[in-house]
Amino acid sequence: MNKKIVRSLLLSIAYFSIQTISAQEYVSKVWVADLGNGKYKNPVLNADYSDPDAIRVGDDFYMISSSFNHIPGLPLLHSKDLVNWTILTHVLPKQIPAETFKKVQHGNGVWAPAIRFHKNEYYIYYPDPDFGIYVTKASRPEGPWSTPELIYEGKGLIDPCPLWDEDGKTYLVHAYAGSRAGIKSVIAIAPMNQEGTKVTGQSVIVYDGHEDDPTIEGPKFYKRNGYYYIFAPAGGVPTGWQLILRSKNIYGPYERKNVLDQGKSPINGPHQGAWIDTQTGEDWFLHFQDKEAYGRVVHLQPMKWVKDWPVIGEDKDGDGKGEPVLVYKKPNVGKSWPVQTPAESDDFDSPILGKQWQWQANADGTWAFAGNKGNLRLYTKQIPTEAKSLWEVPNILGQKFPADNFQVTTKITFTPNDKLENEKIGLIILGQDYSTLFLKSKKDGIYLGYGLCNGAVKDKEEVESIINKIDTKTVYFRVQVSNGGICKWFYSTDNKKFLPVAEPFTALPGKWVGAKVGLYAVRNTQINDSGYADVDWFKVEPIK
Repeated sequence: MNKKIVRSLLLSIAYFSIQTISAQEYVSKVWVADLGNGKYKNPVLNADYSDPDAIRVGDDFYMISSSFNHIPGLPLLHSKDLVNWTILTHVLPKQIPAETFKKVQHGNGVWAPAIRFHKNEYYIYYPDPDFGIYVTKASRPEGPWSTPELIYEGKGLIDPCPLWDEDGKTYLVHAYAGSRAGIKSVIAIAPMNQEGTKVTGQSVIVYDGHEDDPTIEGPKFYKRNGYYYIFAPAGGVPTGWQLILRSKNIYGPYERKNVLDQGKSPINGPHQGAWIDTQTGEDWFLHFQDKEAYGRVVHLQPMKWVKDWPVIGEDKDGDGKGEPVLVYKKPNVGKSWPVQTPAESDDFDSPILGKQWQWQANADGTWAFAGNKGNLRLYTKQIPTEAKSLWEVPNILGQKFPADNFQVTTKITFTPNDKLENEKIGLIILGQDYSTLFLKSKKDGIYLGYGLCNGAVKDKEEVESIINKIDTKTVYFRVQVSNGGICKWFYSTDNKKFLPVAEPFTALPGKWVGAKVGLYAVRNTQINDSGYADVDWFKVEPIK
């Protein structure tokens, strides 16, 4: 083999090895589920990974979640022990139809997905409630993933999950979104081709939850000991329970049983997730809990089978219905693994954006350039003409709240275009209401300001308050988030003395998602060049 080719391959291997080691070594300063003593605490992911589904392949666990309008979409996480997780990749670098998702689509896009491993391929099924159900495949979880194919067209088709039966037949269970389909609270099954790439017949309703289990949705499909099982949440996101349906016949009739609810625990609405087994024969269940501005966080529950029914959590009275655990022994996976968490802080030294970051819509390639002399450079982009506020701005680069209590501090240098006015760069807490600390260019210099938008989701406009003119291009913005989503804003010109700004702001969730903390650079006019912000670092730490 040519020496140059060998050297290139070795350098590539070394680079990706460094990247992998770096990712594995990240440990959050604000939330770690692994207690280091053979036990863990819930949530195992104290961040908005809603509608989780998961599988085990060999010694590896993979989890996906819904991502709605956030791009890249469909995060795929990896773990060796179900407690310590990292973000492996995003399955969707852009969301389709691409033209539709050039604009912000709050609450639309990727709803509850399912992941499966079949005949040495990884399959992910995800719904877009406005278009139908898609499938994408890959030979490796890292990708590349195939271009999503629409396998079941129709408004309101949501929450798909496949089942390959022993007789070679293939099925897809799903639910309906009342907002699009005009029906809800029912679970249906449709036949597919053997490859699982096309629905071949009409859906059949196998369970109607209107009487006992309103808002039943999010089904996951399994088969065990001759029974077909549908794991499905019911009762609504904040207050619901985990329902199990079982039958000896694929189309029913199905028996029902509530196997997990809040009980006397402080964990509201524990439901919707995945049954996973370990290499040692243990059973576990991953599910979410809705925490309003913090999003839908992920819990891990012990699970066992009793008379062919799963029992999830702790069943203290022996009635077959459990309640969530807060602290428990870690899963037995045959060995111990290092503590690791999804990345949060970022020094922006890499030429590739960290996996913790997502945009509000499909990026056009000009919004940001990472690794620019150790900075993230954000170029100002014209605000869409129809946008009433930053709520409708696509080029907001955000990440999930990582804990109940944390602070973010970031160093930003602003270089406005001297031919423009009103370029604006800032740090934002974005939800249905939002608040932001920003720098804004004027003819006579750069001004510090604070923005508040109450009712962004209702097209209300942001109210700006200019604080003062500043004589430096470099500032340090800080926001502290404490219990209940209470946000306090500060700024500094020397990273030593931080001055408070405005009254505390209470964060609200977005549409079906938690609030996000993020960065942006915008302007209100079009020109052939723009100013920019250089973000040196973004630190997530305990509140000081």
